[in-house]
Amino acid sequence: MPLDTFKSSPTPPTDNPLLAALWHDYQGAWEAAHDIAQDIHTRDGSWLHAYLHRKEGDQWNAGYWYRQAGKPVHSGTLEEEWEELVRAFSDDI
Repeated sequence: MPLDTFKSSPTPPTDNPLLAALWHDYQGAWEAAHDIAQDIHTRDGSWLHAYLHRKEGDQWNAGYWYRQAGKPVHSGTLEEEWEELVRAFSDDI
């Protein structure tokens, strides 16, 4: 699926909670995205959680989640990281 199709989808994916959270975040529903991320107890879930706290402006909390994910703190833009996350969590984007 092209990235633009994912962004413009009227509903979130139902088969991948990581992508569902990113879809909600893109739609401006940070709380919904965060609620989903809190229930994903994997390194990928930690990376998603880190991104969301970075977006929120909570750098300390973001740093904690980047460490849990085994990732360095992202140095690019939020948009770049969002797209990197979508591509990392999808087999067809």
